[in-house]
Amino acid sequence: MANVTFIPARPQLRNNVKQAKKPKLRVAAYCRVSTDSDEQTTSYEAQIEHYTKFIEANPEWTLAGIYADDGISGTNTKKREEFNKMIDECKAGNIDMIITKSISRFARNTLDCLKYIRQLKDKNIPVLFEKENINSMDSKGEVLLTSMASLAQQESQSLSQNVKMGIQYRYQQGKVVINAKRLLGYTKYADGNLIIEPKEAEVVKRIFREYLEGFSSNKIAKGLMDDGILNGAGNAKWHTSNITSILRNEKYMGDALLQKTITTDYLTKTRVKNKGAAPQYYVEDNHEAIIPKDLFMLVQQELINRHLVKTDSAGKKRVYSGSHILSQKVI
Repeated sequence: MANVTFIPARPQLRNNVKQAKKPKLRVAAYCRVSTDSDEQTTSYEAQIEHYTKFIEANPEWTLAGIYADDGISGTNTKKREEFNKMIDECKAGNIDMIITKSISRFARNTLDCLKYIRQLKDKNIPVLFEKENINSMDSKGEVLLTSMASLAQQESQSLSQNVKMGIQYRYQQGKVVINAKRLLGYTKYADGNLIIEPKEAEVVKRIFREYLEGFSSNKIAKGLMDDGILNGAGNAKWHTSNITSILRNEKYMGDALLQKTITTDYLTKTRVKNKGAAPQYYVEDNHEAIIPKDLFMLVQQELINRHLVKTDSAGKKRVYSGSHILSQKVI
């Protein structure tokens, strides 16, 4: 048997081996509030302050940025600029970890939530959800996230249905909510009622007048552009569709047809023309008219007449337009 001599360890007065300094974890926070009300704005600012202090208080962390979307819905990530910027920074290798308040703050769409969690997981970037106390890198993380994100999505769907019911109830009571942002000729009082904007109203009157005088929509649009007049969206470019839309809009005679378009998907917010899928409500004399009703109805008849096109035996296209007939050769 070999002779073995035990040599005890000697006490070290100094560790001569330099310990590699562990780099600090680059931590980013994501904040979001879903509306732009004063109360939610306060919440938004409070979240930014909270996470700035929270990250800076940890000696092993360094602040990699506070990404905050203010007043933007969480049902999808398409319009959340700060969220998308944060994901890009993660892909670029500039963020090691993300902290957010809850799953519903991160995403209310199960598909989006899991998609981004998995993308980040592939890069070893955990997401910490404070409220649910979930770390996406834990073994239980994805199971819990799938369940809780589904609940958040159901909550969003339920909220969407409640909003729709609320809007329909207001419509039934004749309480009109009109978006005047691109409605040429009108603006809004603080209470939401439409009021005439005199300068723009003159443009609307000009369009109706010129159409009845026999001008085409294309010629009216060209005349407006030549005169440097902006359309309802504030653009210098006028299209024939802009003219036709104004000529057919019942709001210019003081009435309002409600629910012309509907949202078909609460996640994508896709809106389509309402062709009978949902009820509509017609409110007469809702606000002050720019165009008298008899004049408005004359224009509607003229719109119909100009579409009554026939080709005669001589190969000419005849457009029946009110009291006169315009003839032109068919190309």
